[in-house]
Amino acid sequence: MQHISAEDLKEMLSRGDDMLLIDVREPFEHEAFHIGGTLVPLGDLLEHGDIFKVEKPVVLYCEKGIRSQIAIQRLEQKFGFTHLYNLSGGMSAWRKANAKGE
Repeated sequence: MQHISAEDLKEMLSRGDDMLLIDVREPFEHEAFHIGGTLVPLGDLLEHGDIFKVEKPVVLYCEKGIRSQIAIQRLEQKFGFTHLYNLSGGMSAWRKANAKGE
């Protein structure tokens, strides 16, 4: 499993790098705060496997990085995807990195 830091993701987004960003949290969490991308809750993930069939990096995120790690494990096992990245520390790390002004 590949990981990406909040700082590196922020830099990629600011450069406009081509990627797919997936939030695996619940709708109420996404509505409260998100960094963009598509909402696909962890419980619904395997029903939406087709959206991951892309030729670009796919970054999955959640609140702490645990659900997104589970999501990646499930997607790798079921579909064999290798271009998936887990946002290390999830939204908690994202908020902390942005609070420091990094």
